[in-house]
Amino acid sequence: MTVTENTLPGILISSGKVTAQTLKTVMQDEGVHPQTACQRLIDLGFISEEDLLKILGDHFGYPYISLKNHQNKNLFIDGLSENFMREAKFAPLDLQDSTLSVAISNPFDENTLEAIKMVTDFNLDVHLAKEGEIADLVENLFSTGSSSMERLIENIGKDDEGEISVEDEGDVDHLKDLASEAPVIRLVNMIISRAIELQASDIHLEPFEKSFHIRYRIDGVLHDMESPPKNLQAAVISRLKIMSKLNIAERRLPQDGRIKLRVMGKEIDFRVSTLPTLYGESVVMRILDSESITFDLNILGFPKDKLTSFEDLIRRPYGIILVTGPTGSGKTTTLYSAMNTINSPEKKIITVEDPVEYQLHGVNQIHVKPSIGLTFASALRSILRQDPDVVMIGEIRDAETAEIAIHAALTGHLVFSTLHTNDAAGAVTRLLEMGMENYLVSSSLLGIMAQRLVRVICPQCREEFSPTEEMLQEMEIPPGEGADMQLARGRGCEHCAGTGYRGRSGIYELLMINDDIRHLILSQADSKAIKDKAREQGMQTLREAGWEKVRSQSTTTSEVIRVTQVE
Repeated sequence: MTVTENTLPGILISSGKVTAQTLKTVMQDEGVHPQTACQRLIDLGFISEEDLLKILGDHFGYPYISLKNHQNKNLFIDGLSENFMREAKFAPLDLQDSTLSVAISNPFDENTLEAIKMVTDFNLDVHLAKEGEIADLVENLFSTGSSSMERLIENIGKDDEGEISVEDEGDVDHLKDLASEAPVIRLVNMIISRAIELQASDIHLEPFEKSFHIRYRIDGVLHDMESPPKNLQAAVISRLKIMSKLNIAERRLPQDGRIKLRVMGKEIDFRVSTLPTLYGESVVMRILDSESITFDLNILGFPKDKLTSFEDLIRRPYGIILVTGPTGSGKTTTLYSAMNTINSPEKKIITVEDPVEYQLHGVNQIHVKPSIGLTFASALRSILRQDPDVVMIGEIRDAETAEIAIHAALTGHLVFSTLHTNDAAGAVTRLLEMGMENYLVSSSLLGIMAQRLVRVICPQCREEFSPTEEMLQEMEIPPGEGADMQLARGRGCEHCAGTGYRGRSGIYELLMINDDIRHLILSQADSKAIKDKAREQGMQTLREAGWEKVRSQSTTTSEVIRVTQVE
């Protein structure tokens, strides 16, 4: 990482707001674009967007400005189109004589400023502002009192010769025509772009009897969004199926596809799943933003002691390491980060996944295809003949896969995998229930980690408060000990879409398999006995790990209860 006064690292380090170690973690290599690095710093909570813009503004000589109450309703400049403003993330603020005031979010984007000068022939007075506030300003400038979606829907009505109805689903040619028209394309693009702006992980398009709903999963929680009317359901879903290269005539069977798009300057993959329901096809799009995600154990939320113990585990020469938790608890991210940590030219790493979500440099990744006989078990048999040092199995789903994984561990391979159990101790009993011999389980297991993801309090609207007696009781804090304790919560703002949370962090329960635990496994003790023994030896449960996050003002009591309520 090159550090000079005029580079991003130099600017931030000299400000004192960001350390060199943090920048090294975020930037990873020389090729990271400054804007990408800035976004990562904000997303990971190392600095607020406002503080970052003020630091960059001081360096570039562009003052920071808040646009919350700014009005530019009638400021239309020849040559500055809505599309140009949205793509380049800028907005005109004021025009005095031959000087045009503009707000931009990326001070490194000199090309945009040159293009504005060339198109308008004005001198520029440049300000820095938040990306979201600029987008809102552009929205206000071009709106006519209705939302963007309402205006697009009006256009669809004007451009079409006839009324679109759900019954049109039977006419494949007509559906193709509708899905290929510009207003429908813009509507679908807007649905996708909004999801990216809000940092959603999934887009849900759900048909009901009299309505068509769109919901985004943001930080693990679904939120209702502005939705198009029912009569556009067929056109929108057909457009998505065409983009995914799916058969739009097949509506009786589930289908899976992928889309690769460049959205807001980033290459993003979408995994698309369709499912026939009573009132039409339900579509779910998983958003895989490989440019923004960083596989680094240091930023996942591990406490120092657990991180040290886990790093010790993953550097062992052989054995099985399991990560457990429900769908969406971050298991795959943890395993990818672990493999990224130990990846080196001396090691051959092979993964078997369903599906492969992100590509890891230097790792051989296999996408299972049960339809042609390439299952977890069959793939595992083959890859063990490929002389791997490390094997990652996406999930142990059956006894056959479990047996091969144990065999691989006992023959000198380090094996990573996941199981769907509520806690770490439950993974042992799950393997025994699958029919695995207790002596094989006890001798092959190195450690089991259960995890959950809790939403992090929004840094923009966080506030401290004194906890109630009920909160202290919930956290098992003895009466009187919490008198001076201060917790935090988010009030809700435009930065976090009113939720009070922005981003997520992990909480972890790490069960190390030592001699005492091995003895319990050999005696076929139940999961409660294993858990009790581990707690005697210092293991922290998921909920206890959550309370640590609450005490450090990272999250809230309600959030910890929400993700650990199965305990």
